Amino acid sequence: MAGGQERVLRRRIKSVEATRKITKAMELIAASQIQRAQARIIANRPYREGMARVIVEAAKGDAHAAGKMLGTPEKIETAVIVVIVGDRGLSGAYNSSALRAAERLIIELKKKGANSRVIVVGKKAGPYFRFRGQEVEASFQGFTDRPSFADAREVAASAAAPFIAGEADQVLLVSTRFISAGSQKVETRQLLPLVDPRGEREEEDAPHELRGYTEFEPDAEQLLADLAPKALESEMFSALLEGAAAFHTSQQRAMAAATDNADDLSLTLTRIMNRARQDSITTEIMEIVGGAEALRQKKGA
Repeated sequence: MAGGQERVLRRRIKSVEATRKITKAMELIAASQIQRAQARIIANRPYREGMARVIVEAAKGDAHAAGKMLGTPEKIETAVIVVIVGDRGLSGAYNSSALRAAERLIIELKKKGANSRVIVVGKKAGPYFRFRGQEVEASFQGFTDRPSFADAREVAASAAAPFIAGEADQVLLVSTRFISAGSQKVETRQLLPLVDPRGEREEEDAPHELRGYTEFEPDAEQLLADLAPKALESEMFSALLEGAAAFHTSQQRAMAAATDNADDLSLTLTRIMNRARQDSITTEIMEIVGGAEALRQKKGA
């Protein structure tokens, strides 16, 4: 019995050690990808900030056009929701947190009488919404680890099409924002209409008091209309980059915890196996002693 238990424990220890090698390798790979993802976020920042400055100048030049293209719609009948998750799991709560936030947003919009058109990025999102009976209008996958601007352009075009056609009043994004290596946050933000970079205006006449110093050709209204898809592409690319960095960080943290757990489990199983071996040896010694004593008594009789 003891020998059989020892064999079972040896197999379990071997299995745990093999799993530990996998989790350790995944941890190292994810750690190496974090710095690359952070570098891409920093490299993209000047373009994103430049786009915001152009929108500010265009808004100053024509307050009426800015009122149409910027701000939050008063009434929302249909909203396009873009959800960004990962193509793979083993990343802690990265996927589940964003998916639950998107589901809460859909329920909230439904309570307000608004319809939701869902576009997902990442292989893990499609099955989640289909299981809950939510139709997915478009699905993109295969590039969440290392997204390119072409990928962002494709997703942005799919999200902007209903808004440009007048079929949707708002485009919302649910993604994980990468704040630092130790902090990531799931957030929901508006993409279309464009968010006013100047912030919320306190007075109705405030935009008329701002005057830009730039002359636009074509006019500011047409420029803002042309800038909307470009700004959407820029925001989508930034969200994909931050999502990739957050995914690698979450996976590195999850795999580090799994490696530590494997070490603890291996140590625990080794101690149990040693105790079982000692019990087996003690039992054998007692059987030998008992047999010798029985022979001695038989010979004496």
